[in-house]
Amino acid sequence: MKNTNLIYRLSFLAVILLISSFYKVQAQTAPIKEKSVTYVSDGVQFNCFLAYNDQVKGKRPAILVIPEWWGLNDYTRMRARKLAELGYVAMAVDVFGEGKTAANPQEAQSFTGPFYKDPALGKKRLEAAEAKLKEFALTDPSNVAAIGYCFGGYVVLNTAKSGSDLKGVVSFHGGLGGVKPSKKLLKSKILVCHGAIDQFVTKEDVETFKHEMDSIGASYTFKQYENATHAFTNPESTANGKKFNLPIAYNAAADAASWNDMKLFFSQLFEINK
Repeated sequence: MKNTNLIYRLSFLAVILLISSFYKVQAQTAPIKEKSVTYVSDGVQFNCFLAYNDQVKGKRPAILVIPEWWGLNDYTRMRARKLAELGYVAMAVDVFGEGKTAANPQEAQSFTGPFYKDPALGKKRLEAAEAKLKEFALTDPSNVAAIGYCFGGYVVLNTAKSGSDLKGVVSFHGGLGGVKPSKKLLKSKILVCHGAIDQFVTKEDVETFKHEMDSIGASYTFKQYENATHAFTNPESTANGKKFNLPIAYNAAADAASWNDMKLFFSQLFEINK
């Protein structure tokens, strides 16, 4: 009996080791590839992050990811990876240049201030990133879009309103101000994913944005998520809210719902079944 139990335990241990070894191999051979992408524009070096699924063949739609006011950090890279898992080429953009990231709201405000003062700066930075992304062999240059979070949402919306050739943009809890949309300039389709209790974007801001878009017959969709604050998609928002005394928090339900809304938006935008 003792020998039988020993054999059983050894067999069980062997199976566990085999399973563990299998998952390690799977992790090492995952199809998502990552690359650092560096370029210079107007004398500033930008250090971006590219992700794509190595098992998808041929050219495919590409997505730019514009970060929150913290800059290109692990959260932004995670979003690029998730887009790559959907089959897109995704590039998280170092919008501030030199790989700068903010450690606190004061630094973040100093980084983003010039973009709020002059929305054209965001458009210029985004278009430089778009040009670089189009150089990648797997990018379908006729199918490029952008998503942005908080500050990044403000950037992608203003880039679209100012006449970008991006096929579409998605704003997650982004600012709605900036330039007024022009019927002659606006070509991109737009999805706005907004938290219903966002204290940084007022109800008046929402109504003004909708009125301006409706007045020019813009193609846009405005989604609002219950009990969602500003920065609702970032799992670190609750901790950051407490640390810096900011009215932000993570909302898992709104995060999942907005991501699914984005996936549907892109599947229709690119006329593919994702």
